[in-house]
Amino acid sequence: MDVLKRKILATFAAAGLAMALPAGSLMAQSWPEEPITIVVPFPPGGSTDLLARKIGEAISGPLGQPVVVENRGGAGGTVGANYVANADPDGYTLLMGVTGSNAISAALRDDLPYSPTEDFDPVSIVISSPLVLVVRSDSDFETVEDVLTYARENPDSFTHGTPGVGTSMHMSAELFGLVSDTSLVHVPYQGSAAALQDLLGGQIDAMFGDILVTSEYITSGRLRPLAVTGTQEHFLLEGVPTVEEAGLDGYSAFSWQGLFAPAGTPPQVLDTLYAAVSDALQSDDIQALFRERGFLVEGMSPAESKQFIADEVAKWTEVVDAAGLKN
Repeated sequence: MDVLKRKILATFAAAGLAMALPAGSLMAQSWPEEPITIVVPFPPGGSTDLLARKIGEAISGPLGQPVVVENRGGAGGTVGANYVANADPDGYTLLMGVTGSNAISAALRDDLPYSPTEDFDPVSIVISSPLVLVVRSDSDFETVEDVLTYARENPDSFTHGTPGVGTSMHMSAELFGLVSDTSLVHVPYQGSAAALQDLLGGQIDAMFGDILVTSEYITSGRLRPLAVTGTQEHFLLEGVPTVEEAGLDGYSAFSWQGLFAPAGTPPQVLDTLYAAVSDALQSDDIQALFRERGFLVEGMSPAESKQFIADEVAKWTEVVDAAGLKN
């Protein structure tokens, strides 16, 4: 066979292979060919926005395309999440989802317009952070056991503040009450800052707070940390036990953030994205930034993330049902 015939046959063979491949496979082989958008379901300036921008900057080079952050806030993150759930599953529109939008909301709302477990393909659960149970430094509550004793002897008297219904702070407290068989009084505020100010002012007893937000008050001696909600001691709060170590077996609660694609995104695209994110999480500047803010680097694979989300939805659904919080 001469050279010309071999070239002609090779050309037809390649064309035949291309026709045999599904459209998604062909797209995945050349992806990405245009800029990628990460939707942040909150206004600019928060931790989710910062995380999305840092991750976007880090993966832009390896992927060879700009990564743009688009803020679509509203309804506790569900507006932005719903937008991405309905986007084309081509890898060009992603979501930086959080505990509320991609787990707790499904437990709280019958009218949620999307399913966290069915309408998204996770790329990676990127970071997590436990909360910390804090009281005023002049409070009579010195340990978790003190709180439990008081709550059992004085039902519906121990108050805790949160940034609102369905937040990780609220649900961590509900889980605390469920596991300990106590009834705590929830006082919702418009944001963590307002709750914190009332705690410092003596209007409420306690708060399951963000470690970064409360750390300066703990360091200055105005707040006393009783326990962290994670599964191990936190590096910013050395010597502070976990809630489980303080006496509540099986208790753990985290606030987390992760990168999600619409369901049906080609696996090759998810794998490419995950590889870029995983490499980014190893960089010294991102490691330093996360540590400074008290974040724990997770970097779960797509498969690990999918199972994690399913477990989170099941966990918070149980808590919501037990507390009678379903809308």
